[in-house]
Amino acid sequence: MSPMALVEKFMSAARTASVFYQGNCTFKCITEETPLSSCFDSLAPPKPLFIVTPTVAGSYPVILLHHGFYLSNYFYKELLQHIASHGFVAVAPQLGFVILISYVGYVYVPPSGPEEIQLGAKVINWLPKGLQSLLPENVVADFTKFALSGHSRGGKTAFATALGHAKSSLSLKISVLIGIDPVAGADQHCRTYPHILTYSPQSFNLSIPVAVIGTGLGPEPKNACMAQPCAPDGVNHKEFFYECKPPCAHFVVKDYGHMDMLDDDPRGVVGALSGCMCKNGKGPRELMRKAVGGIVVAFLKAYLNGDDRDLVAIVGDPDFSCKA
Repeated sequence: MSPMALVEKFMSAARTASVFYQGNCTFKCITEETPLSSCFDSLAPPKPLFIVTPTVAGSYPVILLHHGFYLSNYFYKELLQHIASHGFVAVAPQLGFVILISYVGYVYVPPSGPEEIQLGAKVINWLPKGLQSLLPENVVADFTKFALSGHSRGGKTAFATALGHAKSSLSLKISVLIGIDPVAGADQHCRTYPHILTYSPQSFNLSIPVAVIGTGLGPEPKNACMAQPCAPDGVNHKEFFYECKPPCAHFVVKDYGHMDMLDDDPRGVVGALSGCMCKNGKGPRELMRKAVGGIVVAFLKAYLNGDDRDLVAIVGDPDFSCKA
């Protein structure tokens, strides 16, 4: 089912449909760069952060989103705003290394797979001691409800972190894991390190709730000239879900592609290229963001807030719920 049909199907059920639209929480965006003196300042984040937080006084669960390969954390602004508007503090670190190139400006160079996992772990370990000082007054980050997520290679990084592949022990307990079209390499024989896929059912050593959101067009090449798809079969959402243990859920947005949950016009050269490398859906990206954002919100509400009514309603419809 397309995102438009998915959203329209729930228009008659106002409560459930609300997860696919912006929530009632007012929010603000915060940009926090890493200062050059960060190694001497324990409160400075180890990597640049993009944060979207509610501004209404209260205690809110935290979700950390790892960006995709070569992408910027800012490319997910609309998706993060959707999630935060439903009562969650959303944090997106920039895990690449920053370099300056003449005439291009600042460019983020992606680290290796193991480096990315370790950098992500450093951000997680920084959150309990540093995030609170960046939030609005009377807004409290509830770290007893912590969700880890990621898109594309960032999804694989999130899984690898939850599976214990970081060199550092985590200071936070992961309550929920969400992979948004996760990808583990170019194909089954050319995977990024560490190799976490085993190709055995329910082989992931995870005891937490897991949601995997895939795309129908991700396994398809952009065109005849670009034969390599962005989310190839054998290393994409299907295999990730195949290796998850219950409780887990699998959703596939059939008519959209690997980059369609990003903002409409991501800035910079990389932002422009992000719309050209993968096969895209024909509909507006806003609908894809609503579909992905609504599923994420419903899953978080179910397993962090104890309210599963939206998730049960979504999973109960076979048109857009993909079950093992």
